Amino acid sequence: MTDDPMTDAKVWTAPEVARIKEPYLADERTMLEGWLDCHRTTLLHKCAGLTAEQLARWASPPSNLSLLGLVRHLAEVERSWFRRRLRGEQVEPLYFRDGASADACFDDVDPAQAAADYDRLVSEWELARAAAAGVSLDETVTVPFGEVSFRWILIHMIEEYARHNGHADLFRERIDGATGV
Repeated sequence: MTDDPMTDAKVWTAPEVARIKEPYLADERTMLEGWLDCHRTTLLHKCAGLTAEQLARWASPPSNLSLLGLVRHLAEVERSWFRRRLRGEQVEPLYFRDGASADACFDDVDPAQAAADYDRLVSEWELARAAAAGVSLDETVTVPFGEVSFRWILIHMIEEYARHNGHADLFRERIDGATGV
């Protein structure tokens, strides 16, 4: 790497990822956490081998969606659901700061920050796992729209990743023609 962050951003490439396979036979918690980890690593698999510039590229202008935007968005979602809502931690939002656009995760992508954004997502996964450790699937928390169980949070997170992984499939194909799982 050089001392110039813009040069580094252009040469930084998202690393290959060992995708976690979902469990076929397991108890409910292991199954839910396994499917979430499967979808987490699938997103990074879709990013693997692309440069920071490619990750930041809007897939279909005028839409502001990009793979890097998805990485940033899901880091924010992980932090919000597991640390802020489930555990009540007083942690600042990553991208949705006061006065920021509702689309800050997508609008403000910067290839020079791609490696840091990528690492932040992986770090949020670890922090989310720590926040969830020992929490009963039946434990509930109150959120702006009502009361939800930890089971609901896990299912919601699986849905969140599954939906965005569908986007990631299309974005990746648009960038370099790569298709498949």
